[in-house]
Amino acid sequence: MTEAFSRDELMEVNAARALAGARTCFVGIGLPSTAANLARHTVNPGLVLLYESGTIGSRPTRLPLSIGDGELAETADAVVSVPEMFNYWLQGGRIDVGFLGAAQIDRFANINTTVVDRGAGRPAARLPGAGGAPEIAANCGRVLMVLRHSLRGFVRKLDFVTTLGHGSGPGDRARLNMPGAGPVAVITDLGILRPDPATAELVLTALHPGVTVEQARAATGWQLETAAALTTTEPPSAAELTALRALKSAGRR
Repeated sequence: MTEAFSRDELMEVNAARALAGARTCFVGIGLPSTAANLARHTVNPGLVLLYESGTIGSRPTRLPLSIGDGELAETADAVVSVPEMFNYWLQGGRIDVGFLGAAQIDRFANINTTVVDRGAGRPAARLPGAGGAPEIAANCGRVLMVLRHSLRGFVRKLDFVTTLGHGSGPGDRARLNMPGAGPVAVITDLGILRPDPATAELVLTALHPGVTVEQARAATGWQLETAAALTTTEPPSAAELTALRALKSAGRR
């Protein structure tokens, strides 16, 4: 099927749309940063982006390569120390949304970014690790996640629990005194999953244009349930695609 946009672009645009109305966003590098910066150029021009290196109000002209990218500091309203960022801003409950990526995610939106078992006779694959993700998931008002939908990423059981989403189900976050609401949406290149209000298990609530329920289930390592009112996301607008492609091309210059 010939399309004017890719599945990655569908994912990135829908991830940006999820930030409509947010005031502040603690941003992870990679797909979360793409979505957050796109949101600043489309649905939420006033969005304040914070990165764990200590930058507040960054307005990069290209997608940053890491949290230490100089562009983040050069375009920020302020730069604070990392202890201040975590102790005062994050743990103080001053950030609306945390935006995270993952290598693996399970049905309760717990994530692994530490190590992946590659099978008998092969060494485990070491990943970048936790960074600030555990604190972001615990303390932000709510958490969004974005990653490509595949059996490798959406697993029945994590190889390692790096960051707690909803633990083993309802009540786990409260029992651990986590102040934030935790993950509220997982945006993928196939659709959008949200935790069921009763079970906290991720269910499919929306599909991207041209994607079927069967495709989403085939790419998920657990028995993926669907919402009673399953919807279809809106295709990216010309303005959204133009802004997204401009951000990406700026980083290649």
